[in-house]
Amino acid sequence: MISKQPFGRTGHSSTRVIFGAYALSKATQKEADRILEMLLKYGVNHIDTAPMYGNAEKCIGPWMEQHRDELFLATKSRKRSYKGAWDDLQNSLSRLRVDSIDLWQMHGLTNPVSWEKVMAPGGAMDAFIEARDKGLVRFLGVTGHGKKVPAMHKQSLERFDFDSVLLPYNYLQMQNDRYAADFNELVELCRRRKTAFQTIKSISRRPWGQRPKTHNTYFYEPLENQVAIERSVHWALGLPDSFLITAGDMKVLPKILDAANRFKKRPSNEEMNSIVEEFEMQVIASSMSDLK
Repeated sequence: MISKQPFGRTGHSSTRVIFGAYALSKATQKEADRILEMLLKYGVNHIDTAPMYGNAEKCIGPWMEQHRDELFLATKSRKRSYKGAWDDLQNSLSRLRVDSIDLWQMHGLTNPVSWEKVMAPGGAMDAFIEARDKGLVRFLGVTGHGKKVPAMHKQSLERFDFDSVLLPYNYLQMQNDRYAADFNELVELCRRRKTAFQTIKSISRRPWGQRPKTHNTYFYEPLENQVAIERSVHWALGLPDSFLITAGDMKVLPKILDAANRFKKRPSNEEMNSIVEEFEMQVIASSMSDLK
């Protein structure tokens, strides 16, 4: 069973691996139900979804009717106005077949112009606070992608005391000095405030670029080799107090869960560098093949 720890100051003990429901974006209900069986096998008790995740919320709805008390449920809104966010929440509640959400998150809040709109009167922040005050959601969070997200999350936490943050974290990304510095500052801020810290893209290999997308991972090409996945998952879990959200692909999900289930310690930099070197050799070999 995957280990649990306090999810920030929420009072909930979440598995260190959270199910990223983007994996259900194109799933049938039958496929989704098989995923639920897998999650329960590993003891996963926390689900992260969003209205933008295709079929995900609709597929999760039947699970909630049977397992609501066992699962911490998080969803999001990418709308920046009060009305847009409020409508998102009502639709999510309906699709998920629940009366309330455990964690409602601002989806992808990294653009400065959008940030100002969200925080202004009549912005989505008003809807988030009202929903919490009315008991429709219990906790509030903020998520984001890209190099600027740690700095933007710090700005968001300066404006409002969010209960959680979510952002990319992997060995390659942390070789970027600017990103690493902002990330580490955010980690320390969250620890002081007991803000839950969620990470994504743990098994990211590289951006898709012009290559055909062979996996259901929107932003990046994922790792496939079990050894590489295990080292990358263990490296990400090596960050104390953090949570890892699984990649959005049903094919790699079992490998991630298996790796997390056997986590003991973080791999060394030498072990991680050996994976990076292997990737680089594969890229060179692929490029040479294209020239033939």
